[in-house]
Amino acid sequence: MAAPPRTVQPARSVKRREDSLSRARILEASIELLDTCGEEGLTFRALSERLATGPGAIYWHVANKSDLLTAACDAILARTMDAVAITTPEATIRAVASALFDAIDKHPWVGSALTTAAVLSPIVRILEPIGQQVCALGVPDEQQWAAVSALMAYILGVSRQNAANGQLARTQGLDRSCFLASVSDAWSQLDASAYPFTRSAAGHIRDHDDRVDFLAGLDVVLRGIGSSRRRSHA
Repeated sequence: MAAPPRTVQPARSVKRREDSLSRARILEASIELLDTCGEEGLTFRALSERLATGPGAIYWHVANKSDLLTAACDAILARTMDAVAITTPEATIRAVASALFDAIDKHPWVGSALTTAAVLSPIVRILEPIGQQVCALGVPDEQQWAAVSALMAYILGVSRQNAANGQLARTQGLDRSCFLASVSDAWSQLDASAYPFTRSAAGHIRDHDDRVDFLAGLDVVLRGIGSSRRRSHA
């Protein structure tokens, strides 16, 4: 008598690649690569190895490296801005500035990614909350763009420079205290008639706090905006 036909068990269902390898997972892996290896280290080959997949699966979600870098930058800015508490206009601007300073310090590549982004969404995440608070300050319509531009230039410019300085120090193995002490000593020996201000700042540079200086400079910009607003209403 012939044996009964063998029952074939249904194969275990496997998630479609585009579902299991989500865009969010790709972005998180990209951010990790960028933080550890910088922009040059973000390649589809390195990303494929980290995700244990092929480049084709990644291309399902992102078009190219530029798209990936912009999306990673946008992801960092989205979570940074979402964490900012909205209170009074000036306090909110300070909170935005502080959060961006810390985010760019932690992820130095974000600063350069903002300047090379092919689309505008990352920068708009910063522009919009600052613009709204400048409007809330009562700055006249004709002065709002100049005020927002000044704030953006200061916040992003100083944050990028601070991150670049930190990255350079790490790359060259510099000790911050020793480096600043050498700068302070060099400045203190400059010709007093040619460099009076630099000599006077020599003592400050030795033990200054970059973040404290950043926020103090922001207050100067905000006072200037407030002064301009008051003159317009006089």
